Parts: sequence; structure tokens; C-alpha cells
Amino acid sequence: MRIEELFRLLPSVDELVSQAGGGVPHELAVQECRVVLDEMRAMIRAGAKTLPDPLTLLQERLRGLARSSLRRVINATGVVLHTNLGRAPLAESGAPGWYSNLEYDLRTGRRGKRDSHTAGLLERLLGVPGILVNNGAAAVFLALHELAPGGEVIVSRGELVEIGDGFRIPDIMARSGAVLVEVGTTNRTRVEDYERAITDRTRLLMRVHPSNFRMQGFTGRPSMEELAALGKASGVPVYEDLGSGSLTDLSPYGVHEPTVQSSLRAGADLVSFSGDKLLGGPQAGVLAGRENLVQRLRRNPMFRALRVDKLVIAAMENSLRHILLQEWDALPVMRMIRWTADELKVRAERLAATLEGATVVPGESLLGGGSTPEQSLPTWLVALPGEAAAFERKLRGGDPAVIARIEGDRLLLDLRTVRPEEETELAEALRKAG
Repeated sequence: MRIEELFRLLPSVDELVSQAGGGVPHELAVQECRVVLDEMRAMIRAGAKTLPDPLTLLQERLRGLARSSLRRVINATGVVLHTNLGRAPLAESGAPGWYSNLEYDLRTGRRGKRDSHTAGLLERLLGVPGILVNNGAAAVFLALHELAPGGEVIVSRGELVEIGDGFRIPDIMARSGAVLVEVGTTNRTRVEDYERAITDRTRLLMRVHPSNFRMQGFTGRPSMEELAALGKASGVPVYEDLGSGSLTDLSPYGVHEPTVQSSLRAGADLVSFSGDKLLGGPQAGVLAGRENLVQRLRRNPMFRALRVDKLVIAAMENSLRHILLQEWDALPVMRMIRWTADELKVRAERLAATLEGATVVPGESLLGGGSTPEQSLPTWLVALPGEAAAFERKLRGGDPAVIARIEGDRLLLDLRTVRPEEETELAEALRKAG
């Protein structure tokens, strides 16, 4: 049959729309119908031997438009801060869904500042004032744009990192208007390297914590105490971008990452860090430090362009309060980090007992999210029988979608990143996919 004859067999737009039924605006149904028919004509031109039912295609498209694209998934990978799955899962925030006192001072009846809801908590935790912007890269940009426009920023060559998705610290620095001055070598930088590079154009000494990589072997860099002493002697502020933003000593749980407080105590004048990594909150960048510097950042016109909205503020306020009150189990990231291997083994054995052929094997959980490279937490994994790739695809296509990991030829589930209340739902998804 010729192409023209096959085209004539396709239904008209009006016919197909009438068959699809109601439930969506007529104009939308017509628009999607035309897309479906165009797709089928393309299949015919390409020589397809069989064609799908156009009504089924249209109904699938309309159902897809009515369903949220952003969906809950069960994270069984064991990666706590999974960048592709939204990094830090949030604690229940009770964010106001209607009106709120976002920028209204209830005490005075006058306009307030939106960051007042987080400022007090940050100052109690850090001992210095702090502000929020929309992510960590924005924090770096704002700091350099305000404190070093047209001036020089000295940074170690070994700290000129890429922070993910192709974004590089040198590129962000260039966009801010600051002039990058590299010192030292890739693997070793001394405080004398910074000292020799200081000129009357120097505006900042910058240090970037390598939160997404590690260098080993013949390496070295000056301590924050050394850098702070140099900054004080030369009258140049010292700024550290800490990346993962841990506000709590996690070493008792096997995670070795410097805290924001330790950097400030060592003499940093300004620090920046992420809200959605080890802090366990929403995506945000936090800038904290000397009051005069923070006030300058707040007055910079770019601060308004980079500020966060009420949902981020509500989630951040909630996360900071849990940290301040040491309510660790209320903060999902902290709860997952604190789970012991023995606790996870009990849960893994309980799940495996409900699944034919499943076994429990030792393994490692990762923190992920561009933080704490090469650090892991001991765990126990549920290993599933069968063809791993096909099983993984079925789980990913379910509702809720289950995201697992494949190592070698085995499909593995790590319950560190699965809430206990999700286990029944997870077991049912596994049975359906199996």
C-alpha cells in the first residue's frame, strides 16, 4: 500500500478528538491530536510495518499531561545525597500554603525581611550572621561580585574545581568581575605563595574545600589558621567556599568532613556552603561571616536577583531548627547517616525473607551529592535474582518508581535510603516487577 493510501486511513482530527472523550479543554485535545497524527505520518514515511492505535496514543498523552511529572520515587541505591533524585530529602516543614508573614513583621505591623526567618537560627548555630541565596554557585558569585569586582582574588591552582554539570569555579569567578590569580601548583600550595601574590589590587584570599574530589600523595596546602593570619596581617579578607556545609560533627558515624563552625573559628572572614547537602535542607547557598561583609552582600543589587522564595525559606528554617535542637531523627539525612549496619541488616533480612531467591550481602552506602568523596558507610544489601538490567527497568517504570543499583550482574537494594514506612510498598513493587 502506498504512503498516500496509508495517510488516508488515519482518522481526522475531529474524529479522533470525539473518540477521546472529555476531561481536558477541547483546544488542548485538538493540539495533542495533531501531534499524534504527525507522529504516525512520520512512522509511515519511515516504512513502519505496524502502527499503534492513534486513540491509545492520544489518551496516553492526555493522561500524561494530567499527571505530575515530578513524582516521588523510592531510592534504594544507598546514595544518601543523590543529585538526580533531589539530593537531601526534606523534613516535614508545615510550610504555609496560603498567606504567611514572609516579609511582614507581626510585632511592629510593618514590612519585614524575608531572611529574618532563618537569620536568627544561623547566627545561633554559627555565631555570625548569615544570608541565603538560591544555590552554592550563586553564593560564590555574590561574594566575588561584591567583594572583588575588578580586583584580584588569590586562589590555589589545586582548588580550581568543577562543581558539577560543567560549572567551573574559574568561570564563575570571571563572570563576577573578579580577576583570578592562581598560586602554587596542582598538588602543593604554601602560605608563602599567597603572600608573594598579594598586591594593592588584591581583594580576597579564597580557599575552596575539595568536597567533590580528593588528592592523595605528595600534596599540601596552608591551614585556615595560616591563611587567616596572612589575611589579617595584609588587611585582605579570607573567604572559604566549603561546599557540603556540615553544621554537625559527623565523625562518630564515619563521615569526616570539616564543619562550617571550625572554618569560622580558624579565622575565615566569610564562608559559603550548600543547603541541600550535609546540612540536610533545601537547595540554597548560605553565606555567613563578619557582619560588615554580610551586610555588604545583602545590599548588593544581585542579592535580590539571587534570593530564595518562601518555600525554600520554610524548609530551611525547619532544617536549621532541627539541627539547633539536635532533633536528628526529624532530619532525614541525619537519620540515614546515623543508621548502623546492624540496624540495616535486620531490615534487609526482613525484606529478603518476603522475596523468593533474595539474599543479603555486605556493602557500602555513599553520601553522594558532590560531598565526601571516597567516604562510605557500611551497610547490608538485598541482592535480587534474575536479569538485573531488565528487572531494573521494570522497577523504574513502576508507580512508585523504585531506583536500585546494578553491580556486576546483580540488582542490589540498599535500605539506608528507604524509609521504614516504605518497605511494604517496596516489597509489593518488587513482586510486581518480578
